[in-house]
Amino acid sequence: MAIYCTETFRAQFAKLIKKTSYADLEEELINHFFNKDIAQLSTGTRLNNSDTTPYIKKRLAGSGGYRMYYLLLIKDGNVYLMFVHPKSGSMGYDNITDASKAALYKEVLKCIQHNELYFLRVVGDKVHFDPVK
Repeated sequence: MAIYCTETFRAQFAKLIKKTSYADLEEELINHFFNKDIAQLSTGTRLNNSDTTPYIKKRLAGSGGYRMYYLLLIKDGNVYLMFVHPKSGSMGYDNITDASKAALYKEVLKCIQHNELYFLRVVGDKVHFDPVK
């Protein structure tokens, strides 16, 4: 299984992990997404009704932790991370709007089509973002 992300996700992730209060985000991302199978990643709230390409909102680190938005392409075994936000702290907020969720979905489809993605890999205990192009 390969894990990819959009520029929107990469930029938001980089902004969050600079803050001490969100230092656990990187570990949460690694623990949830790496070395997991599709069935394990299919849990969470489905934002669409697709069985083959579910759009998922997932809680990481409990109810006051983070919200992760991602797309699974089950046939290909790929995960596409689209957005993350904290629920608490200085940069925290409750939820994103339905319009934002729709915009993220359109963005990830465009990025997949144009190969404008980052491939994620773990080196030691850090996530590295390698441009796909």
